[in-house]
Amino acid sequence: MTDPKALINNLSAALQASDIASGKSALNHLKIWMLEISPEDSPESISLAATALELGALLSAADDDLDAFARNISQLKPYYDALSASTTAVKTEQLELLSEEEAGTPFVSFPITLERQLMVGSYDEVLNAGTNVPDPSYNFFMENLIETVRDAIADCVEVTYKSLKLTDAVTMMKLDSVEELHEYVQDKRDDWIVEGDMLTFQPPPVGSKAADIPSMKLISQSLSYATELERIV
Repeated sequence: MTDPKALINNLSAALQASDIASGKSALNHLKIWMLEISPEDSPESISLAATALELGALLSAADDDLDAFARNISQLKPYYDALSASTTAVKTEQLELLSEEEAGTPFVSFPITLERQLMVGSYDEVLNAGTNVPDPSYNFFMENLIETVRDAIADCVEVTYKSLKLTDAVTMMKLDSVEELHEYVQDKRDDWIVEGDMLTFQPPPVGSKAADIPSMKLISQSLSYATELERIV
């Protein structure tokens, strides 16, 4: 007979030890157990299922698996609904419904601040925020966001300058070294020309503009996940 409490303990221990494989094994057994329950079951069973999926979401973030994270969050919602129906808890599915105290917690205020910084074009502050995440579970999402913002800066740079010193480009794009800039150019900007200590840009395609930045979809997604992480962490 499956013991969900023991499996949850195993999953939690694996997560703490960064043992992704063992964590996935425990989570798979828990999800098989969850097939036998429904949101109408006892509050204890519902709470155990919710805890398992919360840990599963954190495990997915540690594994850099955004798809698995989204699946765990989606599977969590019916259990949150059931728990809310059986207690006096208030369900908060959107940031706009959070109280002032809840919105002020670092887990929620962090992505809200990021959104504001992006809206005003404070890319420097967004890139620096990667060193000040409120919980390690945010690192995966910040890495994706920083990559998107760095691409946005590169878009702005190539339509603003004809050429630029490599050291200046490193500073603008918040890279650690000229070598890292070379890797970025090789991986993502094969039309940029490196000559000596200078970087030369090709004329942008007709109609391109620096404002064409694909970051808001990612930010919206991060804000949505932040609401769920605020519950979990």
